[in-house]
Amino acid sequence: MINYKHLYYFREVAATGSISRACESLKLTPQTISGQLQLLEESLGVKLFRKQGRNLELTDAGHTARRYADEIFQLGSALEQALQNHPSGQERLFRVGIVDVVPKTIAYKLLEPAMLLNPPIHIVCNEGPLQDLLGELAMHRIELVIADKPLPNTMPIKGFSHRLGFSGISFFAHAKVAAQLRGKFPQSLNNAPLLIPSEGTSVRNELMNWFHQQKVQPKIIGEFDDSALMRAFGFGGAGIFIAPSVQEGTFTQEVDIQCIGRADGVMEQFFAISVERRISHPAVLAITKSAQDWLQTSGLITGRNLP
Repeated sequence: MINYKHLYYFREVAATGSISRACESLKLTPQTISGQLQLLEESLGVKLFRKQGRNLELTDAGHTARRYADEIFQLGSALEQALQNHPSGQERLFRVGIVDVVPKTIAYKLLEPAMLLNPPIHIVCNEGPLQDLLGELAMHRIELVIADKPLPNTMPIKGFSHRLGFSGISFFAHAKVAAQLRGKFPQSLNNAPLLIPSEGTSVRNELMNWFHQQKVQPKIIGEFDDSALMRAFGFGGAGIFIAPSVQEGTFTQEVDIQCIGRADGVMEQFFAISVERRISHPAVLAITKSAQDWLQTSGLITGRNLP
């Protein structure tokens, strides 16, 4: 097994280029460092340095060893920092991944029950694409993924999808955009500037089918992976944007933001993906129970023209 103290001395000599300069930073004698380097070379079975004048030069094996040594000690520093920021013994750590297309306000509403547990938990949230977060889940780096679709059958990951519920889809617009619309909803969407989730999201395909059924053709001017970024463009008046109907009350409280209609029959679903078939983690239990109650009472799915 590698002696990491010897490896640390090797890394310092490699960085400074000589034993004498390494002695100054390590506060050790040249004899001590030379002896430790010799022991490291013997244990690894390779020469790590060769003399180059008064300095030492890394061999090919030495360059390889230094790359690994740098990574090892960087990980050590990261470990120290992680433990310093670790929650106290009174708090249970709960790590959750949120797929970037899930609206942030909905993510908060879904996770809120976990924050109210007693004893309290310490929550760590990561955001990213579904595929990346499922990789983290498979490595047990997170306990749960909040997503807009179930675990794909094509993913070589053992996991289970727990359906949290669904919401209808509503269309929103800044007052200056809404004032330019002509006709009743949904015909008013014809040639209207539209901001929409990127291809590959579950709701995108449903919306495109709905547009075809309604015989309307909006002008798609922006596609977004991140729902918060799409909302920022919409709030700025760039175009009509969509969001789950459960957010109507929140969005219409904003100055100049109007809900112009709902997509009849189009639903955005939400799932909790875990490695457990039967949920046992108290935070996940709280999330699934509360989410199903909330979305069942708030997930509007009827479509109509709104005043």
